[in-house]
Amino acid sequence: MPASARAKAHRKSSLRERLSDEALIDLVQRQIFQYFWEGAHPGSGLARDHAGRLKDPTDDVVAIGGSGFGVMALIVACERQWVTRNQALARLSLMLDTLERATCYHGLCPHFMHGDTGATLPFSRKDDGADLVESAFLFQGLLCARAYFGGNAADEKHVRDRIAYLWSEAEWDWYTQGGRIALTWHWSPNNGFALNHPVRGWNECLIAYILAASAPRYSVPAEVYHEGWAQGRMFVNRRTFEGVELPLGPDWGGPLFFTHYSFCGVDPRGLSDNHADYWAQNVAHTRINHAYCLRNPHGYKGYGPDCWGLTAGESVRGYAGHAPDNDLGVITPSAALASFAYAPDAAMAALRHFYEDLGDWIWGRYGFVDGFSEQFDWRAERYLAISQGPIVVMIENYRSGLIWNLFMGIPEIQAGMKKLGFRSPHFK
Repeated sequence: MPASARAKAHRKSSLRERLSDEALIDLVQRQIFQYFWEGAHPGSGLARDHAGRLKDPTDDVVAIGGSGFGVMALIVACERQWVTRNQALARLSLMLDTLERATCYHGLCPHFMHGDTGATLPFSRKDDGADLVESAFLFQGLLCARAYFGGNAADEKHVRDRIAYLWSEAEWDWYTQGGRIALTWHWSPNNGFALNHPVRGWNECLIAYILAASAPRYSVPAEVYHEGWAQGRMFVNRRTFEGVELPLGPDWGGPLFFTHYSFCGVDPRGLSDNHADYWAQNVAHTRINHAYCLRNPHGYKGYGPDCWGLTAGESVRGYAGHAPDNDLGVITPSAALASFAYAPDAAMAALRHFYEDLGDWIWGRYGFVDGFSEQFDWRAERYLAISQGPIVVMIENYRSGLIWNLFMGIPEIQAGMKKLGFRSPHFK
């Protein structure tokens, strides 16, 4: 049956049993976690960058940022007893085996590496070294694991010590290029800082500044945050979109992953500094994204109160940063599903629609495929680590606050965030 016929057939009615909200959320979280468990790179346990809807990739590419989200998903799985504590520790140890022998660049990792060897896989011609932001996503996950596995058993202590060593060796201050007032995204032993891409806000990169300020040995001063990150051309907004005032970021908010990646660990509830209230920021961004999809100015098929969510992901003509100002008719399930904390009713409506009505088309071995378009009768044929991970983690934060509480309780993180001027109920 051609894709268009399949799409029409599954949209007519649902043959799926209607589960309670709690049961459906649990099923979806657990199924998506399998991307990082069954679907992990077999030699390293790290997260593959992508996996096919029906089969595994033939390459051995692992994603550093995706692996950080995978570590947090592993913690969720352990807490919910989908895997045992011993199984989780064994997997984490396998991941650390590869990370410890992998090529690093002043303590940070590349965007991609070969899972078999830990050797760098260049992202582009000159991006053949460190990726500071992807490394930050990795350390966000590893530090949560160090906090979670806090028992007295020898294997837990050994894992903590290994993570602490990697954390202490990360030279965040190197990425200020010797004292510039901003972090730099890339460095290469072959090309140095040739890409010269400063990390400025507002976007998904807040976690990089928090970690850089919190580092035990190679931290950066607060001025790098206030005069680098917070002075970006698109940092302050304060204009209104879809009837909602947006405190920070580009017009219409940008892709919705801005509210997810850094906030897998950083708890935005009650979080503020002299620049913004971050709960208000993330809720506003989510409301704008949702309201835009309901208004649906292009008249795309399928958009509505139970089918929304624009963020970066697979698209009809390749990867794209979907957002209200770059709407290509593609819904990315992670956009709505990682937004449960910010818009629980709208996220639940989307989850039911994706699973009950569209599930025969977009649901598979690792949950929902990365994107779909009813307008073009198109679906992605693969899953991406950086989409799947935040679904598991952010749903868990909505359900229990598990990862938020772990990350925000880390002493170095509290000290670093206080240094930057953050206020949070987690700080005593």
